[in-house]
Amino acid sequence: MPTKPSKPLITTAEYAERRQRVLKSLSGAVGIVFAGDGPPPAIGVLKSEPSFTYLTGLDTEAGAAVVFDPAADDPKRRIMLLLKPVDPEMDRWDGYREMIGEPLRTRTGFATVMRVTHLARMLGTAARRAKRLACLHPFSPYTAASPSPDLALFRKLQEKVPGLAIEDRTMLLAELRAIKSASEIELMKRAAAATAMGYRQAFEVLRPSVGEREVQHAMERAYIDAGAEGVAYGSIVGSGLNATVLHYHDNNAECQAGELLVIDSGAQFCGYACDVTRTLPVSGKFTNEQRELYTVVLKSQLAAIRAAKPGAHMWEVDRAARAVIDKAGLGDAYIHGIGHQLGLEVHDVTPDGPLRPGMVITIEPGVYLPERRTGIRIEDDILITRSGNTNLTAAIPKSIEDIEAAMRP
Repeated sequence: MPTKPSKPLITTAEYAERRQRVLKSLSGAVGIVFAGDGPPPAIGVLKSEPSFTYLTGLDTEAGAAVVFDPAADDPKRRIMLLLKPVDPEMDRWDGYREMIGEPLRTRTGFATVMRVTHLARMLGTAARRAKRLACLHPFSPYTAASPSPDLALFRKLQEKVPGLAIEDRTMLLAELRAIKSASEIELMKRAAAATAMGYRQAFEVLRPSVGEREVQHAMERAYIDAGAEGVAYGSIVGSGLNATVLHYHDNNAECQAGELLVIDSGAQFCGYACDVTRTLPVSGKFTNEQRELYTVVLKSQLAAIRAAKPGAHMWEVDRAARAVIDKAGLGDAYIHGIGHQLGLEVHDVTPDGPLRPGMVITIEPGVYLPERRTGIRIEDDILITRSGNTNLTAAIPKSIEDIEAAMRP
């Protein structure tokens, strides 16, 4: 049973190396990565922006930022961590925060830690010196009310400092985050192991008249018992007609005999996500019609997994899956793409270009037939390797024979 490591698998040195790679890649331009403010405490637990966490290992620092100033005279000030000031009164509401000092610098790996109250002066000086500003946050869609936070800030700087150029470097962090280190892969394997424990519980509790919510709760308790901090996203547990709704989240119906139950759920381990879907027969055995449909989706998924290798594009992986489903005459029932990048976010940042070793993607074809009250989706997490790929979630049964055996009393 996986448990949380006694020492972090991702070391302070690894976070520092990530920051150095960003600094070098900026080629002299100034960049900033914000942690964000997150939801109010009454609504949810604060989680920093994933790219900030990727660079720092800090996931609960509201209002913080990492500043990259490659041209700074002092090498210790070329990468700086800026934190909100300590507020003793607010700390009594939200938690006590550490004062700046050598223990904090050692723990974070930053030679320079300052308060965000210095940001305006520091960025003004850095911008005047470099004359180049690099956008690292993903751009907001044109329909959004505001631009991305760094672009908004840089536009204000342009009004104050003449001659500043703003560059698009939004793929830089996406490219770094997409290629998982050995430590990250180990954390994702542990998330997968916890997820497998949850699915084991689903196989045990599922039967006619059991509620979707009961299945969900059994799985999520197992994730925590296995050492995970909880779910990586809201679990989807839908039976019958609900199985045909891609983002079904009510999870409040009763599973009926003869129906199929689609479960899309995964554990989160030390910040890293697992994302798995299985389709199970509520009665413990697939009907002949269900077996026929399920076989098509499984063959489609296996074809897509074979296509997932270095140099391939996701559209080619999707094409391999779709060819099987189209041949079966079910093309119009496959209404979504084949998958996505996976990591610190369940829908992780996606760089341009083909698949590369170290990427982890989901592969999840499905068919949805509301008129038959039948939905089928099968999803696994696939690590791209130098020679092909490895299925990180292969331990969770997905063949008809293995599912029926796992559900057998």
